[in-house]
Amino acid sequence: MDWMNQLSGLLQQYGGGAASAQQTPANVDNDFDRFAQAAPNSAIADGLAAAFRSEQTPEFGQMVSQLFNNSNGQQRASLLNTLIATVGPTLVAQLLSRRGGGLSGLAGLLGSGQRQVTPEEAEQIPADAVQEIAAAAEKKDPSVIDQISDFYSQHPTLVKALGAAALTIALTQIAQRQQGA
Repeated sequence: MDWMNQLSGLLQQYGGGAASAQQTPANVDNDFDRFAQAAPNSAIADGLAAAFRSEQTPEFGQMVSQLFNNSNGQQRASLLNTLIATVGPTLVAQLLSRRGGGLSGLAGLLGSGQRQVTPEEAEQIPADAVQEIAAAAEKKDPSVIDQISDFYSQHPTLVKALGAAALTIALTQIAQRQQGA
C-alpha cells in the first residue's frame, strides 16, 4: 500500500476522530485533493459511501442531486442509468411524468421500455427530480449508495461539490478503516 505511506500523515489528522462534520479542518479541500491523487478509487468510494450514509450530512438523494447538478451530460446520463437500473424505468417514468413539461417525452420513452438515457436527455432532467429518483433507489436497494460511490470515486473533483462536512466524513472514515486494517 504505497499510497498509505504517502498519505500516512494526512490520514492521521482524520483518524483520531477529532475531525467531524461539525468541526471541519480548514484545509479539507486540499487534503481531499491530495488523497484523491494518491489513493485508489476503492478507497475514495469507501469514504464517499460513508459520507452518503452519515447522519451528519444531508439525505442521499439531496447529495446525489448536488453531484448531478455539477456533472456534465455524460456523467449525468451514467448516474441516471445507474438509478434506472435500480428502480426500473417504469418508476422513473412515473416520477418524471408527474412533473410534466418537457419531461413527458422522456417519461413516455422510459415507460415504453427504454432503459438508458442519453447525455442529451439527461441534461433535460432537473436536479430535484434526480433527488426524488435517488431517494426511491436508496429505499428500494440501499446498495445503490455503493454503486454511486464507485462512480463518483472516478470523478473526485465533483465530490468536492458536496462540501467540507462530507469530505471530512469521507477522510475520517478512510483513516479509521486504514488504522483498523
